[in-house]
Amino acid sequence: MKPDLRVNFAGIELKNPVLSASGTFGYGYELSDLISLGRLGGIVTKTITLEPRHGNPQPRIAETASGVLNTIGLQNIGVKAFVEEPLEKLHKTGAPVIVSVAGASVNEYVGAVKILNAQKGISGIELNLSCPNLKKKIICHDLPLMSGIIKSVKKISKVPVIAKLSPLVTDIAELSLVAQKSGADGVTLANTYPAMAIDVKTFKPKLSTVKGGLSGECVKPMSVRCVYDAYSVLRIPILGCGGIMNGEDAVEFMLAGASAVSVGTASLISPKNIIKVIDGIENILKEKKIKTAKEIIGSLKGGLRSRRE
Repeated sequence: MKPDLRVNFAGIELKNPVLSASGTFGYGYELSDLISLGRLGGIVTKTITLEPRHGNPQPRIAETASGVLNTIGLQNIGVKAFVEEPLEKLHKTGAPVIVSVAGASVNEYVGAVKILNAQKGISGIELNLSCPNLKKKIICHDLPLMSGIIKSVKKISKVPVIAKLSPLVTDIAELSLVAQKSGADGVTLANTYPAMAIDVKTFKPKLSTVKGGLSGECVKPMSVRCVYDAYSVLRIPILGCGGIMNGEDAVEFMLAGASAVSVGTASLISPKNIIKVIDGIENILKEKKIKTAKEIIGSLKGGLRSRRE
């Protein structure tokens, strides 16, 4: 018998626990000729802002050992253009759509979500509160601002609200608790890690902004730790991400406490990798004779913690 991969994430019913990660899958529909998007648990779009953004100058991506640096700078077409074309195409994929939203102020987040509220076919909102590639301070490092954004968006949103947080904090569990207390229905852990690389042939930085966000296989142990720490204190679910390259990586996140996972850098290597992650989870559950994916969430053995109930 095939294991049941269905999970409920923050009130969103997913056919399996694997979603695309924001920023690495375009708006979501562009890869429909390469893979069956209907097989995904869900699609998290690239981040949308109230007004269009050009992003940072080139070069904006650089490979590193077991990872990728990026400094895209939230380039996007703006929320009004997004709902006119990409969102309509996303409806045809057959996968739940979670729209990633960012801004520089409470009003910008609220303004974008108000426009999205008028649309059909959106299952959730992911608040990007942790982009490291902007000149301004990372939003979730300003707790009153972060809390104000979550509360204001939650007040008007017609769908679940998920807070995407930065790992660059002393205590990710405490930061996650602030998001929960502010009304978030779930958290995404974690965004990229600030890093840089230098070209020794030119003596110049490999990114136009010198520093950027590091993702990929090399960050996985740090991201799993973030999920583990937050799960011990949260009542809301966690979307785990950061270095998931195969089914084993995904199961690792789920054992640490993630209810679902999102795949990013692996999709840049090959869009088919996200399907392999889904198949990999299924194969592990079969091998272990586990009937449902939700059984393994937070089921790490020998962990020195007790979840708050």
